[in-house]
Amino acid sequence: MNGTVSNIRRLLLGLAALGAAGMGASAGAQQAQPAPAAPAPQRPPSPWKTVEADYAVPDFKFHIGETLARLNIHYATLGTPKRDAQGHVTNAIMLLHGTGGSGRGMASAAFGNEVFGPGQVFDITRYFIVMPDAIGHGGSAKPSDGLKARFPKYNYLDMVNAQHALAQHLGIQKFELIGGQSMGCMHSWVWGIAYPDAMKRILPLACTPTAIAGRNRLFRKMLIESIKSDPAYMGGDYTTEPFSGLREANYILSFSTSTAATLQRQFPTREAADAHIDQLLQTAPRQDANDMIYQFDASRDYNPEPDLAKIKAKILWINSDDDFVNDPRAGEVPRMAAKLRPDQFMMIPFGPDTVGHGTTMRPKLWGNRVVEFMRD
Repeated sequence: MNGTVSNIRRLLLGLAALGAAGMGASAGAQQAQPAPAAPAPQRPPSPWKTVEADYAVPDFKFHIGETLARLNIHYATLGTPKRDAQGHVTNAIMLLHGTGGSGRGMASAAFGNEVFGPGQVFDITRYFIVMPDAIGHGGSAKPSDGLKARFPKYNYLDMVNAQHALAQHLGIQKFELIGGQSMGCMHSWVWGIAYPDAMKRILPLACTPTAIAGRNRLFRKMLIESIKSDPAYMGGDYTTEPFSGLREANYILSFSTSTAATLQRQFPTREAADAHIDQLLQTAPRQDANDMIYQFDASRDYNPEPDLAKIKAKILWINSDDDFVNDPRAGEVPRMAAKLRPDQFMMIPFGPDTVGHGTTMRPKLWGNRVVEFMRD
């Protein structure tokens, strides 16, 4: 595997024209340090002001049998809960983020302005929106809190079980909808199987309800091994982030979630493309190495396909034709879509507004279909 990773490293270095010191450092050499970080591009501020809080799940047991006495789950909310005579929340929606993200990402201006406003599909004057940080992400419990690589090796079912514990804490017995993008998409399928009576609808965006294999698994394994093969990783017990491994992992990720058409629109000249690489070279990765490894490894045993019949909720699965991660030309998306009714699946066609794996985070491309879906 180390030889394979070395080849990946040389390929990425050549493609990116890196020429940076320290990438081929031996185990006895000092880790090259990143140049001072350039200012990151700023996203427009979100007008959606979330209320944030934490819930400590007591004695949380992971699927591997390990237990944490206190598992912190951070979450953000929008809107006001409405309760029935028993005190149960009756208007809740749970929105789930992608790998490496956080709940607040679902309240970004780009996404929120299309869905949370008056009369829109997830109007916060009507619904109570819950957006948790998954285990290993954001403000929730994760390896970088102190356990490092001794943190329990969580999977998607553990993440969903923690979200369910949060729902119980908030007094939510049944959601109007559970939906999410990318990893959150996969969590939506797991929710529907593990807790079939806990929601009326699931809205999976940008994933496939079957085991991760082929290119999807390859890029995840490459990313993980790129970090682990950096001598500075030290088996996860590092004191300084393994910069070279993290940088390579980010290169792999950037190519795996974009499309040729999107990159061409963003960088239409050689100068624009080179300037982008120069910026990447000056920007230190912001992830913790153990956190990133755990995040991408959590999908290792994901496979809802054998249990899809257990789902009782209404389903609307939405993918895009230009999703490099869930490419319909690989065969798995159309194979799984054939197992559903036509009204349960939507494929967004390639066009000027599609951006690859992130296309489904543009609600204008699916909003009208979801409006119909939300009607009882």
